[in-house]
Amino acid sequence: MAELLKLQGLRKYFASSGVLAVADVSLEIEAGEVLALVGENGTGKTTLMNLLFGAFPLDAGRILIDGNEVTIRSAQDAIDHGIGMVQQHFALVPSFTVAQNVMLGREPLRAGAVDDREAERLVSELAERTGFPIDPGQLVASLPVGLQQRVEILKALAGDTRLLILDEPTAVLTPAEADDLIGAVRQLAAQGTAVVFISHKLPEVLAVADRIVVMRRGHVVGTLGVGEASPATIAHMMVGRDVLLQADIEHVQPGAPALELDHVSAPQLSAGDSGLRDVSLTIREGEIIGVAGVSGNGQGDLVDAIAALRKVEHGRIRIAGTEVANTNARYARDAGLAHIAEDRMHVGLNREATLEENAIATAYRTRRFNLAGILRTRAVQAFARKLIADYVVRGASPRRTIGNLSGGNLQKIVIGRELEGEPAVIIANQPTRGLDVGSIEFVHRALLDARARGAAILLVSAELEEIVTLSDRVVVMYDGTLAGPFERGEFGTAEIGALMAGHDAAAVNA
Repeated sequence: MAELLKLQGLRKYFASSGVLAVADVSLEIEAGEVLALVGENGTGKTTLMNLLFGAFPLDAGRILIDGNEVTIRSAQDAIDHGIGMVQQHFALVPSFTVAQNVMLGREPLRAGAVDDREAERLVSELAERTGFPIDPGQLVASLPVGLQQRVEILKALAGDTRLLILDEPTAVLTPAEADDLIGAVRQLAAQGTAVVFISHKLPEVLAVADRIVVMRRGHVVGTLGVGEASPATIAHMMVGRDVLLQADIEHVQPGAPALELDHVSAPQLSAGDSGLRDVSLTIREGEIIGVAGVSGNGQGDLVDAIAALRKVEHGRIRIAGTEVANTNARYARDAGLAHIAEDRMHVGLNREATLEENAIATAYRTRRFNLAGILRTRAVQAFARKLIADYVVRGASPRRTIGNLSGGNLQKIVIGRELEGEPAVIIANQPTRGLDVGSIEFVHRALLDARARGAAILLVSAELEEIVTLSDRVVVMYDGTLAGPFERGEFGTAEIGALMAGHDAAAVNA
């Protein structure tokens, strides 16, 4: 295969945070090759690709395409050179159709007007050719997350794209959707498209990649052929030490009920979820219950009802004996709830605020940080510094805004804040989404430590291995109803996957 892209000595220093994000990185990629780019959160992977896609100016280095040096100052320059990029966070217009989103800026015209029928034909043809089938006439707002991901990829492929950059493309996908994506990426490569695949999920990296480039602290520390790599070797290169890839679970005798749901029902509020239908569940002190399910089957409504972020029609919800149904979020927190929100960007954090402000956002009224209505500045700063140190939040300082931090480092801020203060009940909604293997190990240990202290934990995760590994009992949500709970070890990932698809528990168990 011919060399398509060559990066020579790319460097990027952010003076505002004092971080050398990319330190003289060089790499090559051939046409038709899938290159996996892996590393810890904040290690420079996304920044490197953003340099290639024109989001930031280079401080030093050269970009060569087909052996010719090119200058890329904007995303349009990158697109003109055949480079497409799908970012971690979607940038779709919900009120537009699939075809309107994919063809935005390159709409076909007929008699001076946009020809929607031709746009749908072109997108349908593109989807079939690239292995991303989808109905081009559907509204994006009605699509589940997995199909929205396809729309983003089709947008990136709609031009004459020769190199596709996928930044954490499976972070919001179910295992089945991730498998479909991996198959489609391999199909693209077979057709000659080069792909840079950024991911923290090492089994997926091994399944999709031809080569693996490992970064640490802005540097490339090694390149592996997929045949010589294993999760353990990649993790060691990423972190610089051996990493425990599967948590060691100690038996804990559960205590009294800490979270109780009694016949809770709630209506469907949006196309993205299904409401709740007669859900009952009890989680005891020192117990983790994992919630599995395809996105949109009621997990969001369940979490919001417990956190008092939405109303319920029927039923009772108690946190440490206090009724919280149809109250408010502050009341639920005062009752002993901590909430690691699924959407860290819009619910968990304010990216325009400083790390200090985000760190105390749920506790600024408490005596620890507040004296007669005045914030205790030293206590706030000390907590922010402790959070940065304990959770290794790279590139952060207490009084700088957090907007430029990587997704994984933003997640660390949320988790560090929520696990502080020994809450009675913890909702951990996708707690390791977008985290590297070292950070996942840290978060799992933090949740297990909270369990050992007596916290009751509701773990909602799209990662079945995470649920099976960490949970004392497992429930499965389908269409707003709840199956289970099932004791640890009673069902494996295959059986849970069948329940997620709507199969009856008795049939699965037969």
